[in-house]
Amino acid sequence: MRTINPEEISTRIADLVVAAARDLEPDILDALVTARDREERDLPRDVLDLLLVNADMASRERIPVCQDTGVCTVFVEIGAEVVIAGDITTAVNAGVEKGYGEGFLRNSVCDPLTRKNTGTNTPAVIHFEPVPGDRLKVTVLPKGCGSENMSAMAMLPPSSGIAGIEQFVVNTVINAGPNPCPPVIVGVGIGGNFEKAAWLAKKSLLRQVGVAAPRQDLAGIEGRLLAAINQGGAGVEGFGGNNTCLAVHAEIFPSHIASLPVAVNIQCHAHRHKEAVI
Repeated sequence: MRTINPEEISTRIADLVVAAARDLEPDILDALVTARDREERDLPRDVLDLLLVNADMASRERIPVCQDTGVCTVFVEIGAEVVIAGDITTAVNAGVEKGYGEGFLRNSVCDPLTRKNTGTNTPAVIHFEPVPGDRLKVTVLPKGCGSENMSAMAMLPPSSGIAGIEQFVVNTVINAGPNPCPPVIVGVGIGGNFEKAAWLAKKSLLRQVGVAAPRQDLAGIEGRLLAAINQGGAGVEGFGGNNTCLAVHAEIFPSHIASLPVAVNIQCHAHRHKEAVI
């Protein structure tokens, strides 16, 4: 067994929060460069250039890449041989609060009824997942609401089949228009039940951008969705062109015989996330 102190968790999460707000991952930067090089229209190509300049300035000048520093979703994979010497939920939230304070990041979390801001960007949305081993892996996904608000969930009848799944996903992204700050990454969760599908869609965003699903049929769905969205979508920031979407990531889970849950979680072009293994 291995013991981890809550203070270590808080410190690492704080560092991840600040880094996620300032430094985009290489896979998203590469995807934006690829999109710029294949863009067919001048205006959206120029906008893609500006997005890359913005990301470079944020990293060099140590400022947030976007003013909406989002609601912080934290995925925590806990090894079966790990013991936390304290309350891990408290530790995670302390790390998020510390990171948002030290990074001078905007606090956006409020009570949904009174709209009173919590002032700390907590509580975070935390997903715990037990895994084998003696390590703790934390991934922070600060996500703004321009993209989150455009996400959707449907409980389709099984008779909808693959065609129904694809139609729902494409319609959701195209109807979102420029609101989620395209070019977007689209996470799709298929199966499970209501909450499992949504969790799958959100977690699928953590896959390296553009890496296909290991299942051939699922990878085929991803490819068809990407093509359809780019053919009919709003384009870069709504200015048209052939780059509404950078990638579609789909995850799947067994479901009830009478059910076909499908969730679509849309991510903006910045796709801020960081991870660490403790």
